[in-house]
Amino acid sequence: MATRKVVLVGDKSLRKVSKPVKEFDEGLWQLLDDMKSTMYANDGMGLAAPQVGVLRRIVVIDVNNMFVELINPEIISSEGKDIEQEGCLSIGSFRGRVERPYKITVKADDRYGYPFTLTGEKWLARCICHEVDHLNGILFIDKTLDKEKYLKQGGKL
Repeated sequence: MATRKVVLVGDKSLRKVSKPVKEFDEGLWQLLDDMKSTMYANDGMGLAAPQVGVLRRIVVIDVNNMFVELINPEIISSEGKDIEQEGCLSIGSFRGRVERPYKITVKADDRYGYPFTLTGEKWLARCICHEVDHLNGILFIDKTLDKEKYLKQGGKL
């Protein structure tokens, strides 16, 4: 497992829509392992492939000691409302409040191409939504209720 460089806000690749994964091979497995290593090395809860410069629909998450890999994730249902502070490895030290669903169900493939669904609440739901946004070129600073504070601190959109 290698630790990769995290792409920072301002890099145009963070604003692009990622492409679906079609090949479930050793290259994908290496990327997943590298993403896991990178997430842990940077003390993150989640990491999307665009954050390491790869425009593919791949996410790794570790919430409450539950590690999950999501390939081609698609949120298929959501309910409730929850507002909490979020941060992002690609943004730096800024934390801002974001409204997300309290509960979501996501459909995805595992590293071998087998489909599964996962339902998560609170932080797991929040983290999945945050990382799926990355796959669509959306950053949490686009959704924060504290955007004015971010911009006053010199933040870039």
